[in-house]
Amino acid sequence: MSNKDFAFFPGCVLSQAAKESKMSLEAIAPILGITLHEIKGWSCCGASQAQDVDPLAALVANARNIALSEQMNMPLLTTCSTCMLTLTRAKTTLDKGAKTRINTYLKEGNMQYQGSNEITSLLWVLYENLDTLKAKVTKPLSNLKVALFYGCHSLRPEKELGKESSVNPKSFEAVANALGAKVVPFEKRLDCCGFHATYPAQESVQKMSSQIISDADENGADVVVTPCPLCQMQLDIYQERYQDAQNSSIRKPIIHLSQLVGLALGLDNKALGLDLNIIDAT
Repeated sequence: MSNKDFAFFPGCVLSQAAKESKMSLEAIAPILGITLHEIKGWSCCGASQAQDVDPLAALVANARNIALSEQMNMPLLTTCSTCMLTLTRAKTTLDKGAKTRINTYLKEGNMQYQGSNEITSLLWVLYENLDTLKAKVTKPLSNLKVALFYGCHSLRPEKELGKESSVNPKSFEAVANALGAKVVPFEKRLDCCGFHATYPAQESVQKMSSQIISDADENGADVVVTPCPLCQMQLDIYQERYQDAQNSSIRKPIIHLSQLVGLALGLDNKALGLDLNIIDAT
């Protein structure tokens, strides 16, 4: 991972609602030898919603996002699992034959999608560089019991993401072990948090989210960690409301993967934005 440059796609949520995720990523990157170059002029990926309304516009927008990263001649890195899936899906569609048509739209902006770029996530970059990560740990998290919550778009659809098994993944556990954390058994680790179904199915989502918190608590976790900022928001921002609706008094800090890494690298709460989490994580 030594001095690795990435075209950084923050996505909408890191720009505002989950800015602590961006803060902690930017804090850990230089320690890990990662240089982030934010893609100038990036636009919303569509968050897997716009694709249902106007699939052509969404595909053009993401072809443009990837083309911008190609101009930088660096792999595209995002920490939002939904952005990663959406961009990956767009790349697959483009590479399977849509490139020529979509480039007629990009040509109007003097751009071209080539298909030359890799799209990756923080989790995968860390997993592929475990020795480097372990060597940078200054404060092993041996006293911290963590429940690891992957989130749907970190793993599924497996065929489209193509990184690891969606039913028996190992990347997150390997990263947490490298940080010295104690990974607790966690039945809900591969479940859906309900983020994309909050409005149409609020009652079901309340139960889903509450069960995730309760399962982590039952297995003795001090904290739930996720690589996906949308999962973090769902389980953190709405936790009080959902737990009250389920008559549960359990409250559990929900932190970003980048925050967990930062703790093991010896960074303080403020630098990692832990004071910005809703359920007290400090």
